[in-house]
Amino acid sequence: MAEAEAVQLKEEGNRHFQRQDYKAAAKSYSQALKLTKDKALLATLYRNRAACGLKTESYVQAASDASRAIDINSSDIKALYRRCQALEHLGKLAQAFKDVQCCATLEPRNQNFQETLRRLNTSIQEKLRVQFSTDSRVQKMFEILLDGNSKADKLEKAANNLIVLSREEAGAERIFQNNGVALLRQLLDTKRPELMLAAVRTLSGMCSGHRARATAILHAVRIDRICSLMAVENEELPLTVCNLLQAIIDALSGEDKREHRGKEEALVLDTKKDLKQINNHLLDMLVSKKVSGQGRDQALNLLNKNVPRKDLAIHDNSRTIYVVDNGLRKILKVVGQVPDLPSCLPLTDNTRMLASILINKLYDDLRCDPERDHFRKICEEYITGKFDPQDMDKNVIAIQTVSGILQGPFDLGNQLLGLKGVMEMMVALCGSEREADQLVAVEALIHASTKLSRATFIITNGVSLLKEIYKTTKNEKIKIRTLVTPDKTILYSVATTLVNCTNSYDVNEVIPELVQLAKFSKQHVPEEHPKDKKDFVDMRVKRLLKAGVISVLACMVKADNAILTDQTKELLARVFLALCDNPKDRGTIVAQGGGKALIPLALEGTDVGKVKAAHALAKIAAVSNPDIAFPGERVYEVVRPLVSLLNTQRDGLQNYEALLGLTNLSERSDKLRQKIFKEKALPDIENYMFENHDQLRQAATECMCNMVVNKEVQERFLADGNDRLKLVVLLCGEDDDKVQNAAAGALAMLTAAHKKLCFKMTQVTTQWLEILQRLCLHDRMSVQHRGLVIAYNLLAADAELAKKLVESELLEILTVVGKQEPDEKRAAVVQTARECLIKCMDYGFIKPVS
Repeated sequence: MAEAEAVQLKEEGNRHFQRQDYKAAAKSYSQALKLTKDKALLATLYRNRAACGLKTESYVQAASDASRAIDINSSDIKALYRRCQALEHLGKLAQAFKDVQCCATLEPRNQNFQETLRRLNTSIQEKLRVQFSTDSRVQKMFEILLDGNSKADKLEKAANNLIVLSREEAGAERIFQNNGVALLRQLLDTKRPELMLAAVRTLSGMCSGHRARATAILHAVRIDRICSLMAVENEELPLTVCNLLQAIIDALSGEDKREHRGKEEALVLDTKKDLKQINNHLLDMLVSKKVSGQGRDQALNLLNKNVPRKDLAIHDNSRTIYVVDNGLRKILKVVGQVPDLPSCLPLTDNTRMLASILINKLYDDLRCDPERDHFRKICEEYITGKFDPQDMDKNVIAIQTVSGILQGPFDLGNQLLGLKGVMEMMVALCGSEREADQLVAVEALIHASTKLSRATFIITNGVSLLKEIYKTTKNEKIKIRTLVTPDKTILYSVATTLVNCTNSYDVNEVIPELVQLAKFSKQHVPEEHPKDKKDFVDMRVKRLLKAGVISVLACMVKADNAILTDQTKELLARVFLALCDNPKDRGTIVAQGGGKALIPLALEGTDVGKVKAAHALAKIAAVSNPDIAFPGERVYEVVRPLVSLLNTQRDGLQNYEALLGLTNLSERSDKLRQKIFKEKALPDIENYMFENHDQLRQAATECMCNMVVNKEVQERFLADGNDRLKLVVLLCGEDDDKVQNAAAGALAMLTAAHKKLCFKMTQVTTQWLEILQRLCLHDRMSVQHRGLVIAYNLLAADAELAKKLVESELLEILTVVGKQEPDEKRAAVVQTARECLIKCMDYGFIKPVS
């Protein structure tokens, strides 16, 4: 009965296979295998299931099933050929060649077997040639790098070549197999910055997208060694090591999943232990005196990026819980650092702000009230544990910690203000003779005074002290902070004073002819005061920023609505816009919380105030890392104000900087691109792509280049009856390099996403082929690379379309570019041209020259 049922299941599987339902077919064959012991039937079932594996691209399973069939019958020609096909897909070319050789011996006249033999033979020879040439190149490069007598230019060239090789799968594997990790460790020990940078960059390339290599490199180089390199007093090396650690984390966590042709995905045991070890070392770096300010910043950046969930829909927040339990006190220690105290850790201007952002992200990532209560208790114990009547330094650190938390999760900070002795200690520190104590206390009082209940306490207990400090101190930072009080009229007065200082009122354009006419008629003509000229204004802005005006403005924005009127908000927006004018100052503004403070000003208040604040946001969003400037979910609130600036009623500068800001945001994630799409920004962006103004057209095209990654944006290009794709193709033919680069990037992504758009591109204009050839010959490498990617997408889309391209001059262009020697700069260009030629060979349009 069982044998009969097995035969029946086999027939059922065959019917599923004919209907192309390969999963159902495999299931039927699997059930039949459990019911029979007949060897002939077993061989047939394994062979048939191998065919299902090939169809569903389950090549490991297909090879295994074919092998079982061959074990039963060694001359099973179908099983041999199916195993050959599976092994070829897995990159095991030599084994695949042996199988098809057996097939050809059994059926010498079978043309399919003969063609496969020829193809595999060519592939094996090419693989061996690349392998041996790569092996010798790797060895030669290491000999140059480790030779103390090598000349500087040779060293630089060898280092760059090694980096290029590591970014290709074949090159990375050869370096790894040739004892490359041990040799790279020797380079790290040379203490020569240029060689150390080359070694770290090579290791990064080897780790990217390959979990097994990343694990081996982490264990060989050791996390403590990697962290010690990131801790050095140097700007470039900590950032490069940070990129290496990020590549390792991405590989271990599966964030960087790349397809490796002909390679079975490496099987590695649970990586949680390694990831936990990395987090532990990063947390240890935060409180080590041996770590530089730049190293501490990079450790915070890695924790910010990798610990809290990227999507709150993911239920698991175990990494956050682990860091809260094992590292929150260490993060609080960084937040509480006071630069003027001798015990202070090495810091940069951004360190405390990055730590506040991390606390905010961790707090936002908690899922329930018990988790938040636990978080709060750790903070409370840390702060109250610092209070010491005998040690003023500890008290200052406690208040500085509260101040830092207030700049992160404000609700939590507000709860901590209610702790016994916190507000009293702030006021007491105001009476200290040390300027460091006064500065910390006044800063904390500013953040605390944004709630009316706290402000009442300050009025009752601290105003007289603040006035005394203002009179006696010579420190400008302290003076400007003591001005911030909770009185409605004072807030307005301070805001007005700052507007005057920054000269940020609207200035009517002066027409010289009307001035002359007024003078002729003896009318009074108001003249610009010498101190209102740009040089003087810039000087005042610099002094205000140096004195910490941004933290004061941020606190004023947080004030209760009872004391912060719409008119005051408008004045604050004007001041922010003036302070953001110089791109060099925007990093300072972000570091002191300016980006976060601008969002409510752009959403509420007078129409003029909202536009001014939105323009200031655009200036910041255009040049800053959104994750730092607008941490957490706040970044989504920035989109609407920026989109509002695309209105044609706004001036050209506002349009331009809003487009730059949206370009930067749209680069970060698809969720942000989706938000921009939902705010109906696409029609406006497309409108500016038609603009005659070069900079507006360029900015809009760059923004669209990022937006086309979004599926809904792609659907707009797929829709019939519009000229969107035609516009992008024609912009690729512009004389402006930047417009060309952006348009070519958009076209490359669109043609990669949909074959229909490849055909549509050839129909929208008769100039398409000429434009494509110009891109592939472009002097600027980024434009040329994008042009070659477009060419590859068209070749891959359809054989007939590929034939049309091969018959044109494009084949000659691809051949010339593909024959070039790939240095570090041209590697991507040359590789893409070669992939185009390989695609032509696959079609049989051209043949390789032996």
